[in-house]
Amino acid sequence: MPRRTATMLASTLMLIALLCAGVFFPVPYAEMSPGPTVNTLGDHDGEPVLQISGRDTYETSGHLNMTTVRVTSAGYRMNLVEAVYGWFAHDSRVVPHDTLYPDGKTEEEATQENAEEFSQSQESAKVAALKALDIPVRSWVVVSTVLKGSPAEGRLHAGDVIKEVDGKSIQEPADVADLVTRHRPGEDVVFTVVPAKEQAAAEKERRSPKVTEKVTITTKAADDGGEKRAIVGISAGTDHTFPFSIDIKLADVGGPSAGLMFALGIYDKLTPDSLTGGKFVAGTGTIDDEGNVGPIGGIGMKTIAARDKGARYFLTPADNCAAAAEDTPEGLTLVKVKTLDDALGALGDIRAGKTADVPTCAAG
Repeated sequence: MPRRTATMLASTLMLIALLCAGVFFPVPYAEMSPGPTVNTLGDHDGEPVLQISGRDTYETSGHLNMTTVRVTSAGYRMNLVEAVYGWFAHDSRVVPHDTLYPDGKTEEEATQENAEEFSQSQESAKVAALKALDIPVRSWVVVSTVLKGSPAEGRLHAGDVIKEVDGKSIQEPADVADLVTRHRPGEDVVFTVVPAKEQAAAEKERRSPKVTEKVTITTKAADDGGEKRAIVGISAGTDHTFPFSIDIKLADVGGPSAGLMFALGIYDKLTPDSLTGGKFVAGTGTIDDEGNVGPIGGIGMKTIAARDKGARYFLTPADNCAAAAEDTPEGLTLVKVKTLDDALGALGDIRAGKTADVPTCAAG
């Protein structure tokens, strides 16, 4: 066989081998891409996203779209060819697999965590919107979760209202951990609680709870390898009673990043003037009960999704501004927000046509 032919054959075989390796050998990466966007002022799957009853609501116009990111599943393993294509594609991003599924988290675990964060973001959005409107909201500290096999299992339950710990009144979720960790492992701590069933009945009947219980739990040492500290195996959170019904109907979405847009949608429906003035505004950002807006992941994918849908303005958490501004889709203005009040002020400027006054994002 002539040397030139042999060289070409060897090169061809090597290329085929490399292509096969690229196709069949997995790499530890995952892919993010633009997901669906939904107008919080409109309908989704045939019903309004925001449903408010027991309070006057008003007609809205324009868009306040929440945005999402699609990600590959926990069990999916990209091959080298897919990873290389994703690295060069404009409308996707390849990231280490552990970025999306840390500590070997399964897809089921990630889905459950995202569902819990989504539920909490809805609650915080309601609270923040009503506080901005000076509408009172009643709040109290509750047992959020009880760890399996912990001292609290079977003694405390999710939804129990924590009134006192060791006779000291509880005002914030952090108070619970503070009082428990004052003990040494093996010591008893006394919880005064309203059982979850009693609290639910009281809310339904619009009365004060009539039943409280004292629950004594023996603490144990935390097994996190750090300093020996006492725990009972619960996490505490905040629950609320609203003066009227606010339901958010949006399935198959997870995570906390829609909080800001839900809060704005609720605010818009409860006020006579349109927040957007008919403009197409999208955005993202977590929100807490006080209306503070926090950063999210996948900001570049969300700006692409928003612009593809038709958005002209994108409400961007301040901590995401630099990253978002590195590759802003043409025709989209990134509006910098730190709080719900910032967002309301920026929307007022947009509505009035004072776009020069809108705080925008600059590349870092």
